[in-house]
Amino acid sequence: MTKRDLKIGLFVATLVTVLSFPTVLNVVSNFSTNFQIAISLTLGILTIVGLLVVRFLSRWLQILWQIGKFGVVGGLNTFVDFGILNLLILVAGVAAGLWFGVFKGISFTVAVINSYFWNKYWTFEAASKKKTEFVEFLVVSLFGLGINVGVATLAVNVIGPLGNLGPVLWANIAAFLATLAALTWNFIGYKFIVFKKTEKA
Repeated sequence: MTKRDLKIGLFVATLVTVLSFPTVLNVVSNFSTNFQIAISLTLGILTIVGLLVVRFLSRWLQILWQIGKFGVVGGLNTFVDFGILNLLILVAGVAAGLWFGVFKGISFTVAVINSYFWNKYWTFEAASKKKTEFVEFLVVSLFGLGINVGVATLAVNVIGPLGNLGPVLWANIAAFLATLAALTWNFIGYKFIVFKKTEKA
């Protein structure tokens, strides 16, 4: 791991810690502030530990390093997405219905813009400045947006909370499942479509 990668990893871990806090406030609202802070700090620590583990494992399978960086960027994007979503839920007091879909669309869009820069300059280290790159990224990401918002909205508005789960917790579970589906699509699309010809050798 280079010093640059370590600095980036520490910076991303700090962002994850800060951005996870609105979600923690919503999901574990019955716990003390110290416990909520501890959860956010733990998520940040797990980000850097995960990156170090993947770097170690990449000695035997080099693609794991790129997948690991994508995972860290994906984790950051998830907390950008969840942080904005939960901040909007906190401010509006709405966790279902039409507004949930609007909030999810806003939060995911901000996460996609964040994703472009992190994936271009760190994950795939794309040196090219081809004019169609961002357009390709947007097209792949729009499909990801459809998957993300579609899965989350289906889970919240059609399936509804399972068991005794409350609407805010269920909204976050739905957002997590949607994120997993969109991340899988996005890695494939970014690696084999958007940044395919522009990766550094």
